[in-house]
This record gives sequence, structure tokens and C-alpha cells, in this order.
Amino acid sequence: MSRKRALAGVAALCAALSTTPTATAQVDGGGWTSYSPSFNEQERGCGQINGLSFTLTCATGSGDQRAERRYATYTGGTRQFEGSFRISSLGGTRISLKQTFQDPTGPFFMLAVERGGRLYAVHGGDTVATGATVGTSVRVNTVHQPGNNHRTYINGSLKHTVSSPGGSFYDKFGAYRTNSGAGPATVVWSGIKFWRK
Repeated sequence: MSRKRALAGVAALCAALSTTPTATAQVDGGGWTSYSPSFNEQERGCGQINGLSFTLTCATGSGDQRAERRYATYTGGTRQFEGSFRISSLGGTRISLKQTFQDPTGPFFMLAVERGGRLYAVHGGDTVATGATVGTSVRVNTVHQPGNNHRTYINGSLKHTVSSPGGSFYDKFGAYRTNSGAGPATVVWSGIKFWRK
């Protein structure tokens, strides 16, 4: 009897080890598969990158001031990005934090922050959320289905939806001076994850 129990235990262990764990995304139901797209770093103007810390050292209100990670282009399917940011300093205002970029057309969706903690969509100016003040950690998820829509979640709650054209896109995050913004600013990102389905 004990031998049968031991064999059953070994069989259960082998089954557990051979099962692929399901990728659990934070938002938007199940059926997601995690993946790790390649990226490159972009430092322009007074932008500096140190790991996942992105800094604009100047107060310049013109020119290309950026410190960002740009991820690989995707086309079709549904993609989910997740990351948390903490603004460690913000002497300026209107700094883009996360972009979904249409390749090669230009920025499709830009999530930016104003001094005082308002998160807004750069195109259209809609308020997405408030409370993104210095020292506060904020989780961002974007769910994008090219040809359908783009949804932005803040701390797990759906806050913004916009129709999306088809085509090729990529994700970017970091610290980027918008046309109406200026540094200095330092943004620290963490918990970066990607899924697709």
C-alpha cells in the first residue's frame, strides 16, 4: 500500500513538473502568454539612463530631451504592457512617461504627468488619473489591439480607452519632454512585463 502511495506521489510530481505555468496578466482576463521583447535605449539632449532610472537633467523647454527604452515592433494580435513608475523628482512638468508608438507614423498614445500629479493623454488632453505625485508608486498597464482599441489601466482600474488604427507599433517608457513640457525630472520604473494573445 505504501509503495502504491509513493508511486502515485512520484507520478503527481512528474505531472506538476511537466505542466507549463499559465502566464497571469494583471488586467483584462486570461489567455495571455508572457514574452520578453528586445529593446534599445535612447538618450537625447539632457536625457540620462541608469538601469531603470530615467533623468532629464535640464529645464530646457525646447529641443529633443529624452531618456527612454524603446521595445521591439509588433503587428497584430493583442499586447499588454505592465510597469510601475515612481517619480523621484519633478522640477519641471508635462513629462511623457509611457508611449505606444505607431511605426513609422509617430506617437499614437502618450501618457504624461504634470507637476501636481495629474496623468493625462497628450493627444486630446484627457485626464487619465490623479495622484502621481513625487514618491508615489503607480502601476500602468496598456492593452492594445491594433485595428480595434488601446486601453490604459492605472493601478488595475481601466481609466482611458481610444480607438486604434491597424499597423505596426512599439512600446516606450522613461522620461520624455513633451512639446509643452520641461525638466528636470527623474522617473524610476520597475516590474516591467509583456504579454500577448
